Amino acid sequence: MPKLIAAPTLIQAAGAMPKQIEEFVGRVNTSTSTVSVARMISPQGWEEPGQRPEFEEITVVLRGSLHVDCDDGQLVIAAGQAIVTGPGEWVRYSTPDAGGAEYVAVCLPAFSPETVHRDA
Repeated sequence: MPKLIAAPTLIQAAGAMPKQIEEFVGRVNTSTSTVSVARMISPQGWEEPGQRPEFEEITVVLRGSLHVDCDDGQLVIAAGQAIVTGPGEWVRYSTPDAGGAEYVAVCLPAFSPETVHRDA
């Protein structure tokens, strides 16, 4: 039988400013380790430390733009676009533009603080 997810769990975000993370599926909200699905609402000026996660991350931008620093430079992902980062790739996410951004992140396997490997 299909399982209704009645509401997400709010999770505290890493980074320089508050960012809202709403986990719909994942280790916290559904005790799922194979995948996590979360909606992010990120204000203008937010940035997080770089990371080299053990998981694949698929990010779909719904509103605004997401800046992604990587070993090869920087990409700007606009509303209606997506980015896929592979396990072991160094990335750093930020939303410096006016209005911030709203996006959905899907991690395979599910996000965990132990496997994200943030920069010191």
